[in-house]
Amino acid sequence: EEGDIVRPGQSLCVIEAMKLMNEIECDVEGRVVSIFPENGKPVEFDMPLFEIEPR
Repeated sequence: EEGDIVRPGQSLCVIEAMKLMNEIECDVEGRVVSIFPENGKPVEFDMPLFEIEPR
């Protein structure tokens, strides 16, 4: 959710690719400012998924 505080290693989302579920983990501590793709919408390689404000 936007506004959530996240920490390194925390799961941010799960992306399905070729019927495999891939967990995306946070690599910085901070606050989620924006979530770009809508839930269920396709994403592309190298597409930004989140904006995280580092703490």
